[in-house]
Amino acid sequence: MSINVNEDKLLFHLQTKNTSYIVGVMENGEVGQIYYGKKVHQSDNYDNLQTREWRNCIPSLDNDHGDFQLEMLKQEYASFGKGDFRKPAFQVTEENGSRVTVLNYEGYQVTSGKSRLEAGLPSTFDDNDDDAETLTIKLTDDLTGLTVFLNYSVFPNQDVIVRSTKFVNQGSETLSLNRALSLQLDLPDKEYDLLHFHGSWARERELSRDAIHDGIQEIGSLRTASSHQENPFFILARHDTNEDQGNAFGFNLVYSGNFIDSVEVDQYRTTRVLVGINPEEFEWQLAPNAEFQTPEAVVSFSDSGLNQLSQQLGKFYEKHLVNPNFANELRPILINNWEATEFNINEEKLTSFAKTAKKIGIEMLVLDDGWFGKRNDDTSSLGDWKVNLDKFPSGLGHLSESIHGLGMKFGLWFEPEMISQNSDLFREHPEWLIVAPGRKPTPQRHQSVLDMSRDDVVEYLFESMAKIIEDNQIDYVKWDMNRNITEAFGAKLSADQQLEFGHRYILGVYALYQKLIDKFPNVLFESCASGGGRFDLGMMYYAPQAWTSDDTDAMERIKIQYGTSYGYPLSMMGAHISAVPNGLNGRQTPLSTRANVAYFGDFGYELDITSLDESIIAEMKQQVEFYKEYRRLFQFGKFYRIESPYDNRGSYSSWEVVDENQDVAVAALYQTMQRPNDSYVRLYFKGLDEDKQYLVNNDSHAYYGDELMNAGYFVSHFNRDERTGSVDFQSQLFVAKAK
Repeated sequence: MSINVNEDKLLFHLQTKNTSYIVGVMENGEVGQIYYGKKVHQSDNYDNLQTREWRNCIPSLDNDHGDFQLEMLKQEYASFGKGDFRKPAFQVTEENGSRVTVLNYEGYQVTSGKSRLEAGLPSTFDDNDDDAETLTIKLTDDLTGLTVFLNYSVFPNQDVIVRSTKFVNQGSETLSLNRALSLQLDLPDKEYDLLHFHGSWARERELSRDAIHDGIQEIGSLRTASSHQENPFFILARHDTNEDQGNAFGFNLVYSGNFIDSVEVDQYRTTRVLVGINPEEFEWQLAPNAEFQTPEAVVSFSDSGLNQLSQQLGKFYEKHLVNPNFANELRPILINNWEATEFNINEEKLTSFAKTAKKIGIEMLVLDDGWFGKRNDDTSSLGDWKVNLDKFPSGLGHLSESIHGLGMKFGLWFEPEMISQNSDLFREHPEWLIVAPGRKPTPQRHQSVLDMSRDDVVEYLFESMAKIIEDNQIDYVKWDMNRNITEAFGAKLSADQQLEFGHRYILGVYALYQKLIDKFPNVLFESCASGGGRFDLGMMYYAPQAWTSDDTDAMERIKIQYGTSYGYPLSMMGAHISAVPNGLNGRQTPLSTRANVAYFGDFGYELDITSLDESIIAEMKQQVEFYKEYRRLFQFGKFYRIESPYDNRGSYSSWEVVDENQDVAVAALYQTMQRPNDSYVRLYFKGLDEDKQYLVNNDSHAYYGDELMNAGYFVSHFNRDERTGSVDFQSQLFVAKAK
């Protein structure tokens, strides 16, 4: 059993393979946090973990319980207004304006397994009978009739616990839910570093690591998207934790809209973690008998370093989050036409493009922007999801037949959430555009956003997209989203519902995804938001992979993919080779280096292959053959970060993937800038079997795994690139195979 209940003392001990999570009912009837960390024995007495001392100038429960002071206690789902002045997990306003809520324990239920949420939200699940169990703790406020259910799903084999909260109004008055977070975790001290992943367009998920300090540290988004600027995933790690040892907590939110991750260190240097929907632009009207379900939050603990934390999360997502139709399916090698053609497309050009791709061994052509409406530039036609017959007089189906006739798959780009004011859709339905009454819309990319909180908008998009997908035998959809919402307003929402808009918008996006997936279960969806602007678990539930960044420069991609790997597995990362000089920074990198970076993800190309000379085509063909040989390893192997591009201790970075049986590993070493008369370089493998012997790159000498991991493998200095004459931006791959 993963969930053990002491009914006499109302203690709940949640256990995974390596961790314990313990909560209990306190004297005031609320739920307190007792312990979360490395697994401890089950006991009927955790008094040592609940010691308390009376402190002056702090409110107490009552005169008989002077040492019961909420501000001194670790709590499980704290409210505000009863003596705890830290940020709360929730807040409710009654019709009379009171904002004080008292949630008392009423009961619990333990169920086997983990079912999906029924609130239109993406969620984790246990379809594989993987020993998951779910604890639901019921709390009630007798004054208002509010009932709150704290949900804990325990996934023992991946050391993951999933938290969420459901609010049900069983009273007679409408309640305003001002704050409804998914997870609270109170920790007993402040000796942690905060690792979060910030950035901007074209430089997403850059690693930042700093010790937490007294006061409040928060990351989040108010863009109605998880954003390029901050990712919902973050880590709290002990100061001495590194990739291979030490304690770390990982937190993530299964949500794609406005979020907040808050870390508060109080006056006694204890730490409160809060994760959920950002309360800044949120309120929900909870009418009698209505309910509100928060998104799910994922938490995991590792006492064996950051690599282990990332690996157990990645395995968890594969088994319990990603669409089972694609969770273990090899992702196709694709080529996208955008950088080669932009809007200048027709059937003849794309057929020639596909024939060249087929010779290289590429498996899918993805037709990007410009195939619909009267779309010849970015000023028109978004929302008009009908084939442009000027470009495709025989219809898109004819092109699809030609590509399928080559034995390739055919993918198509959509940007369903957007509308151009120069479009038939806007002329017919101007009320569908998001804009505040009496205000001018803020321009961005010549496009605006559709009101996805409206059922009629979702239904229109479903019917339009479904017809295109069905009529043209589409195998793959690239779902783009290229601007955030301004002038947020829901035209069909009442005045007191306007702060519900952001959540209702993302529920509309999820509803459209689900309707399409239900109708087309074998279509692979890829999420894109100007690259990595919505790289989150909410999207991954529907679209098992995402375009990691619009920045395809190999040197920048090392940092982007390295940072992303802390919270997400390689199978979720679209990683492609593009042309040089790179369109964003003008950098010239060798084709081999571009491939050696892009292999570590869902591999593909973004360049004009019809204009390349035969030597480059031949090299690309070898790249495709190599990736196919090791594709399962690259997409689903155990990933190890070895040397960080963020350390600034040298010009090298490295990483590695290892198969489940520890028989095959592929490691990559990247050199940024060549240093003259450089020191010796050794690559330290990870994750090998110390007792097995390995051949590295078919070397004649066999090395034991412990030697490769502890003594390292000597790396000769890099050679000059034949095409550029430079030694900068070079890379090497090392394939280790057990004898």
